[in-house]
Amino acid sequence: MQVKRLTASRALVKDIRLLGRLLCEAIEASDGKEAREVVEQVRTLSVAGHRTTGRHLNDKLAPFCADMPPQTLKRVIRAFSQFSQLVNIAEDAHHARMQRRSIADREPAMPGTIARSLSILAAAGVEAEDIRKLLLEAVVSPVFTAHPTEVRRKSVIEIEQELARCLTELDQAGLIEPEIGRYKEDLERATTTLWQTNSLRGRRLQVVDEILNGLSYYDNTIFRVIPEVYEILENQLRDSPWSFGEDALPPFLRMGSWIGGDRDGNPYVNGETLREALRLQSERVFSFYLGELHSLGAELSLDDRHVKVSPELQRLATDSPDRSERRRHEPYRLAISGMFARLAATARKFGSTELVREPVATAPSYLCPAEFAKHLATISKSLTANGAEKIATGKLRRLQRAVDVFGFHLVSLDLRQNSEVHQRVVHELFENVRPGTGYEALAESDKIRLLTEELRSSQLLMTPLRTYSAETMSELSVLREAAAAHQHYGRVSIPHYIISKAGSPSDLLEVLVLFREAGLFRPDEPEAASINIIPLFETISDLRRSHDVMQTVLAVETYRTYVEALGGKQEIMLGYSDSNKDGGYLTSGWELYKAETAFIQLFEREGLRLSLFHGRGGSVGRGGGPSYEAITALPAGAVAGSIRLTEQGEVIAAKYSNPALGRRNLELLIAATLEASLLPSDAQEPDPEYLGAMEELSDLAFGAYRHLVYETEGFERFFWEATIIGEIAKLNIGSRPASRSSSRRIEDLRAIPWVFGWSQSRMMLPGWFGFGSAVRQWLAGHPDGLQILQGMHRDWPFFQTLIANMEMVLAKTNMAIAARYVDLTPDASIHKKIFARINDEWEATTAALFSITDQASLLENNPALKQSIHHRFPCLDPLNHMQIDLLRRHRAGKRDQDTEEALHLTINGIAAGLRNSG
Repeated sequence: MQVKRLTASRALVKDIRLLGRLLCEAIEASDGKEAREVVEQVRTLSVAGHRTTGRHLNDKLAPFCADMPPQTLKRVIRAFSQFSQLVNIAEDAHHARMQRRSIADREPAMPGTIARSLSILAAAGVEAEDIRKLLLEAVVSPVFTAHPTEVRRKSVIEIEQELARCLTELDQAGLIEPEIGRYKEDLERATTTLWQTNSLRGRRLQVVDEILNGLSYYDNTIFRVIPEVYEILENQLRDSPWSFGEDALPPFLRMGSWIGGDRDGNPYVNGETLREALRLQSERVFSFYLGELHSLGAELSLDDRHVKVSPELQRLATDSPDRSERRRHEPYRLAISGMFARLAATARKFGSTELVREPVATAPSYLCPAEFAKHLATISKSLTANGAEKIATGKLRRLQRAVDVFGFHLVSLDLRQNSEVHQRVVHELFENVRPGTGYEALAESDKIRLLTEELRSSQLLMTPLRTYSAETMSELSVLREAAAAHQHYGRVSIPHYIISKAGSPSDLLEVLVLFREAGLFRPDEPEAASINIIPLFETISDLRRSHDVMQTVLAVETYRTYVEALGGKQEIMLGYSDSNKDGGYLTSGWELYKAETAFIQLFEREGLRLSLFHGRGGSVGRGGGPSYEAITALPAGAVAGSIRLTEQGEVIAAKYSNPALGRRNLELLIAATLEASLLPSDAQEPDPEYLGAMEELSDLAFGAYRHLVYETEGFERFFWEATIIGEIAKLNIGSRPASRSSSRRIEDLRAIPWVFGWSQSRMMLPGWFGFGSAVRQWLAGHPDGLQILQGMHRDWPFFQTLIANMEMVLAKTNMAIAARYVDLTPDASIHKKIFARINDEWEATTAALFSITDQASLLENNPALKQSIHHRFPCLDPLNHMQIDLLRRHRAGKRDQDTEEALHLTINGIAAGLRNSG
């Protein structure tokens, strides 16, 4: 095994060196030999610095970078930004390679695979009926969200996808020399294109750009991978005690999206963008279906002089408008030609402006996806009944599965808005019909009473005789577009409405009132409920009272009836980002865990089903980290067959940029859901002593974090001056502002740029601050405390995951580089005192981690991640040094185009090098 790991490691290094060499050759061909030599000199200094100084400041690299002329500096930054991304591509290809080799060598299934999970469930004695029931009701849904710090252009993403494809092709066994040469030439072309393509946007990202970026992952990955993942699970179940027979699994794995529907803090999302998002999604899925249908027609050349067909298939062929003489004896092609014509008509009805090809004739459109699916089933049944089952289980089966999952809408789009906006809109509606109501100033109990009374009435609050604010008109236009979408695409197109900053029962009831105004809720027809109302509990205080909020609102008859009409299932979203910004890493994780446990108990008592939606970001400070470990570490009963979680920005690229990655990630989610839902709950219950220790540690960490971030004079200014957050807010990054308001207060700053700013400066504070001092204080009062903490790390998956994610962040932290950012601040003497506290806490946290994990160095027990970071630092550190010097110039007033572009490029490169930064 050790030899195999060494061989695999060499293969990865070989790929990294190949891509690095090709990039250097592209630089030389395009910019000259001198440009390449400067890039290689910087890399040599960076590598040498890491070998001799470790995590301390590289005293040769920093001055070398500072002396570069602007144009040279910009070129070197571009090179190292692209080096960082090439390392990512090589690593992703390597992970896929390792999985293929593991299967080929018949090794035990890897953790996180469906095969491994099924074997674990079998060993645990899980009954066939339990797994069948779970899969019939399961929901597994990764939800793409727009990322204010997603910095790459769609063109660059597509080039990187081509590089990944070439590496995968090169890894095939049995390639002959001409084939190897051809794939390497493809790599050279892609690398040259990458170098000669501008990686920066010329304008700020628009919402429509974010929609198109999100959809770009469907063509290359998701359309292909989702049917494959279903097929993997179906085939493995067929060979297990839990077989579904020949029946297809229900479409429990579906994609979700916020892009075009998330209005929280984004003034550019409105009814028009929602309508355009739905149209673009639909256009993309019809384009896919038409292409697949055309390809299927080319494949099904079966001749009725040699094979029988079913009467239903013959009827499809007879009804086809295709009158081609050469297809007279090819009933499958005739049937598909007619289906193509009907699907093309449907695509036009749904707003598609361009078709992959024109149909042979006009035909009526399909009324719904089920009608199209029925025709595909007719083809499948005819093939199966007449000796061609193998054909039916190929391209046709995958298309059938795609239609089951994607329908005519492609992806379920969530709506989201802040509770404060709802309150203002409802207040205005009341004031226009009942002046002096003063809704916003009412006590919570009076709000609940007023809203409850209003929800019993079918009389609308809005009247055409009154004038309303732009905000109110915009909010209601979004909801009316949602109602129209339900009529056009079906309810599955917009199934969820998320309330950000939910903190009281009235926050949920207000949305129900607004639904009534838009026709999404009718008091006289409660069974017509169509959208799940999902409170998002984000801050520490909101998490702590979330149980009481839900208990109160479920006692409101109208709301309870609404939930029951939706199948008796309530979804609740948990905010990892704002809870961390509010209370720090340790307290955020613990309060989320406690809230989940309280919800499980509440919904068991209420006789309702609970579904949790995890608002995780890319960085550990926003709930990021490996998905499989995070899901299996949840409290017993927290999954119960249903898991939704957000995928954001660079995380989308890291998980879905190529089919191998997409397949692996979706399989991880399914495997984790199976294990977390079906394994005996007693195996997941933590020792009560551990729960008590966590409560005390959380209190101590919370105090340390709040004292620094919210109670230290000058800390807000320290953050804005010792990180790149101010520049991020001004550059063309993301479609929404960095803050929810125009203020610079930490409370108003969005969580993503908060984390992103710390990541860029390599302090990574949101992923660890408070842990070290909490452990130190706690151990002082518990003589046997270290043994308890070590036991928690050994036995409790929640604590294991907490420590593992924090260790990853600590390994990417570099306090020597961070100190250079602090030197940029005008009040460096004052700010160095704050930084000294941060540095002391970093040392205490690192020491605590070593004691708990019994390690002498970071990532000692995770050699794969350690190697990954080892490959990244020589690319990453130069970018930090160059960013620091650019910040100094920029803040001194040198704000020419070259300086601003170079600064933007460093942001791209550091984000790529850290990989999970926002």
